[in-house]
Amino acid sequence: MEGKTIGFIIWCILGSMFLCLAVYSWFSKKPMRFWANAEVFEVSDVKKYNYAVSKLFCVFGIVLIALGIPLLIGQNSAWILFSIIGIMIESIIAMVVYSLRIEKKYLSFRNCVDTENDSINIHCK
Repeated sequence: MEGKTIGFIIWCILGSMFLCLAVYSWFSKKPMRFWANAEVFEVSDVKKYNYAVSKLFCVFGIVLIALGIPLLIGQNSAWILFSIIGIMIESIIAMVVYSLRIEKKYLSFRNCVDTENDSINIHCK
């Protein structure tokens, strides 16, 4: 086996880990964490929230595997820049989608109430 094939196989294993994480979050009963070492906020609908996170991880894994295709061209190919820049863009897009769409959609109303000042955060639904 050539080095480029081994590199692509390792790349696919990494992408498959995200697909496994998507399957795990799909069937999880507790809210799935997205950020490392951060507490999960109180979710309004755990099942729908986990489905949304699962879809995000699934798309991330599939795109990650697709971005590894330039590894098959060869070791000294300029196309590897496509993979590197693509992963950076993909990661930023995943963080934006989670923060602006998923987190805001499934944020429980109880997280919006400020108990000290008896006020409600106007940015919550």
